[in-house]
Amino acid sequence: MAFVLPPAVVPSVAVAGSSDRFAVRRIFCVGRNYAEHAREMGHDPNAEPPFFFTKPADAVIDSGAVVPYPAATADLHHEAELVVALGGSGAAVSEDQALALIWGYGAGNDLTRRDLQAEAKAARRPWDMAKGFDNSAVIGALRPASQGVPQGRIRCLVDGDVTQDADLAEMTWPVAGIIAHLSRLVRLQAGDLIFTGTPAGVGPIGRGQVCEVQIDGLEPATVRFL
Repeated sequence: MAFVLPPAVVPSVAVAGSSDRFAVRRIFCVGRNYAEHAREMGHDPNAEPPFFFTKPADAVIDSGAVVPYPAATADLHHEAELVVALGGSGAAVSEDQALALIWGYGAGNDLTRRDLQAEAKAARRPWDMAKGFDNSAVIGALRPASQGVPQGRIRCLVDGDVTQDADLAEMTWPVAGIIAHLSRLVRLQAGDLIFTGTPAGVGPIGRGQVCEVQIDGLEPATVRFL
């Protein structure tokens, strides 16, 4: 047996302090997981359980990348997020079991073509092209979970100006709850990434600007747009 085309390169994320890479299987993202962000987007933060959307694995880019400004948008937004990298598999896991599936943590930027998302919402259509475009998942080098669960501030800076600033403890659904809930919808696998939601203050990034996500204790996730 032979492949009719060469197999695609496996998407991967850098590992802090190592030349090793974390191979990415799938990317899941949690919507509206900070109350103030839910409110700024016009929603009641207490009205629903976690919901999820996805990005293709090859949307991942390393911190420090310089990329073209995305096509088909005039309103690119940053969304600073804690990223959870899974090293174990499981379905219908409990919250007590969930943290054992985690391999590591990273700072991430869930880039969003906000104008396309608004059009999709108005037409009651999927968000795929608003969220799952090329280079839309910026991730800093992962820190192994053995070094502890991240705590403290999550921030986003555009050209050095702080646009988002919150505490990870402000998540509506904590990491263990997110994993447990998602594992009831799909069987989670080693290599899966979960973007855990963004705090209030999402906003635009323009051509030539540098956007950096910072989380206390983790490597930053930085990207510049041409």
